[in-house]
Amino acid sequence: MDGTVVVTGGSRGIGAAVVQALAARGIPVCFSYASRREAADVVAASAEDLGTRVKAVQADVSVEADVRRLFAEADEMGPLGGLVNNAGINAPQSSVVDLDADRIRRILDVNVVGAFLCAAEAVRRMTTRGGGTIVNVSSRAAVLGSPGEYVDYAASKAAVDVLTVGLAKEVAADGIRVAGVRPGLIRTDIHASAGEPGRVERLQRTVPMGRGGEAAEVAEAVVWLMSDAASYVTGATLDVSGGR
Repeated sequence: MDGTVVVTGGSRGIGAAVVQALAARGIPVCFSYASRREAADVVAASAEDLGTRVKAVQADVSVEADVRRLFAEADEMGPLGGLVNNAGINAPQSSVVDLDADRIRRILDVNVVGAFLCAAEAVRRMTTRGGGTIVNVSSRAAVLGSPGEYVDYAASKAAVDVLTVGLAKEVAADGIRVAGVRPGLIRTDIHASAGEPGRVERLQRTVPMGRGGEAAEVAEAVVWLMSDAASYVTGATLDVSGGR
C-alpha cells in the first residue's frame, strides 16, 4: 500500500491504535478528532516519533464541510491511498422503549452519515489515482443486537456493514477495495462513555477465548486488510471478537 491514509476518530481507542500501527510501517497518516485536542496531540507526537508524517485535524464527520476540510488537509500530504472509517459514538445504555429521537439521530449522523461522507470523498480521490483501500470499522453489536444496552448503536453498525458490501461492488472495477472489521469486546473507553467502564470484565466470560481484546489487535487486522496481502479481499467484514 502506498499513499496517505485518512483515519477518522484517531485520538483514542481503536483509531489511535490504527494510527500507531500505520505509522510504525512508515505510512503517512492524517487523522480526525472530534474535540479531544490534547489526546490528538499525544497520538500525533507518538506516531511522529516512529519517523513518519502525521497530521491531526479537528472534524465532525457528520458535517459535510468538516469532512471536505479533513480530506483537503490530507491532500496536502500527498495522494490518498486509504481510508479507515473508524469515527463512531455511543450513548448510555438504554432499552429501545426509552430512546429518544435526538439520541438516535446523533448516533446515526456520526456512525452512518459520517461513514458515507468520508467514503465518498475517498472514492473521488482513489478513482482518479487508480485505486486504494477503504476499511470500515463496524462492531459485533451489528450481529448481536446489543439488547438492553444500545440497539441504536448496533443498528448504526449494521448500516456500516451494508455500506461495505454495496460500495465494494460499486468501485471494484476502479481498483478500490472496501472491507470491514467487526470488533467484539475491546478494552477502550467507549464502554465508560456508555455508562459501564467494567463491561469487558463483566462479559468476557461469554467470549470463547475467555478474555477481552485490545485495540492493537483490531488495528493489526485493519492494517492487514489495507495491505497487498489482502489484495483479493473486498466486500468482506472480518470479525475480531475472540469467537463471540
